[in-house]
Amino acid sequence: MNYAEIKYCDIANGTGVRTTLFVSGCRLRCPHCFNEVAWDFSAGKPFTREVEDDLIASLETPFVAGLSVLGGEPMEPENQEGLVGFLERVRGRFPREGEGAGANGDAGAKTIWMYSGHTFEQLAPGGAWNLGEVTDRILDTLDVLVDGPFVQAEHDITLRFCGSANQRIIDVPATLAADGDVVVWEDDPVFSTHAM
Repeated sequence: MNYAEIKYCDIANGTGVRTTLFVSGCRLRCPHCFNEVAWDFSAGKPFTREVEDDLIASLETPFVAGLSVLGGEPMEPENQEGLVGFLERVRGRFPREGEGAGANGDAGAKTIWMYSGHTFEQLAPGGAWNLGEVTDRILDTLDVLVDGPFVQAEHDITLRFCGSANQRIIDVPATLAADGDVVVWEDDPVFSTHAM
C-alpha cells in the first residue's frame, strides 16, 4: 500500500487536532473529488513500518485527539490489507474513552475516524464491500466512519466533517452493537447552535 500524504495537526477531518493519513488508490473516482491525486494506487510513498511508527509517535502528543484515515479510498481491498494491522496497533496503544490505559498508560484515549466512499451497509458483514475478517477487524477499530461518495449536487459547505449531504457521520461501536440500525454520531451541541 502507498500513502499520498500525512497531515500532522489537522483540524478538518474529525474532532480536535488530529494526525491524518491519506492512503493512495481509489476506484470510485467521484466527480469533483477534492483529492484526485490520491486515486492512483502508486501515488506517493510506500506505507512502511517506519511510517506506522512515526504516525503512532505523533499520537503520543497529549493535544492530539486521534487518527483520521482518508484517501484515495481506505476500503479498497488492497488498502484494507495494508491498514488492518496498523489500525489494530493504534487501537491497542490508544484505548477508547473509558476503556482504560493504553500499553504505556500515559497518552490517554484517542479516536480513530475513517472516510469511505462506500456506505456502512456495503462495509458491514454481508455487504458487497465486506471482505470478511479483514473488514470486520477494521470496523472494530473505528470510532467514526464518514460514509458515502462525494456528490457534487449535494455539496454543502455548512456541513461539519463531510462534503455532501448524502454522507453520514456514523458512530461505529454503537452501530455495530445496534443489530442493523445505523447510529449517527452526535457532535458537540454547541456546533448545532451556529448557522452559516
